[in-house]
Amino acid sequence: MSDLHIVVGAGPVGRATAVQLASEGHDVVLASRSGTGPEIPGVRWVAADAADADRLTGLATGAVALYNCINPPSYDVWTTYWPPVAAAFLEAAERSGAVLVTASCLYGYGPVDEPMVEGMPDAATGTKARIRARMWADARAAHEAGRIRVVEVRGSDYMGPWITSAHVPQVTPRALAGKTVRMFGRVDLPHSFTDVRDMGRALAAVAQAPQAWGRVWHAPTNPAVTQTQAVADVCRAVGREPVKVKAWPWALLGLGGLVVPLLREMRETEYQFKRPYVLDSSAITRELGLEPTPWAEVCRATALDQAAELTSPPRTSAA
Repeated sequence: MSDLHIVVGAGPVGRATAVQLASEGHDVVLASRSGTGPEIPGVRWVAADAADADRLTGLATGAVALYNCINPPSYDVWTTYWPPVAAAFLEAAERSGAVLVTASCLYGYGPVDEPMVEGMPDAATGTKARIRARMWADARAAHEAGRIRVVEVRGSDYMGPWITSAHVPQVTPRALAGKTVRMFGRVDLPHSFTDVRDMGRALAAVAQAPQAWGRVWHAPTNPAVTQTQAVADVCRAVGREPVKVKAWPWALLGLGGLVVPLLREMRETEYQFKRPYVLDSSAITRELGLEPTPWAEVCRATALDQAAELTSPPRTSAA
């Protein structure tokens, strides 16, 4: 029986997934555009274009699972980037017979006033959210038609190692230096943060559990905390005093968006930081036995990784 797993996308989620699978003793291939990256014990690197269905099919033929851990280079290219990539993964899964395992986000749910649980409708109206919702709808339809086997895992904003651009990690270096930090949205509302390693564990687990296929799962995630508490806990995890956390003015998204595409795109998801944003991951704990990494360890890993970034030479990049 094959023990091959093909992870496509070598960002933090792809790396976490590859590390988890390799730790379980599986044969793991990690694909990126360049086919190069930091050495990961038990993992082989290959080059691949995620929009090339033939290349993905060739890699996935005979594999247990094909993992879509792609992260587009920026928000403003989603409309052109995702459709061909999503189509390529569906075609490769159908042609190869590998289980398609997709790493996704919470955008599809849209604004909600209660904790997010699996099975809630994908009712978002924003462009990026509709793209992710459509990707899952297409995959689920193909699964229900018996053409492929699929499963999707969703997580909230990431913390832990290897993360540099997420909300808490990106302010961590400044916080560890004892300086006031600014963050988007309300800094006093509960918000869920997922350790990227728990995302990798969830993807690896659902890929190997036939009873998990055909549905969405939430990655194991600790109880929600405020952004202020998250930053304070990261500082305390390495013996630093908490710093002051302030909110950026909302006008920044409006005015800055006129000239900065990223800020313009962020306006679509600003609701995530203007109201409680809480992920319920109890289903994966109850049904598959996955618990989130203890919060103190999440914070310590976030702090140590960012501290290392301040003193280490640039890492080899692999998209």
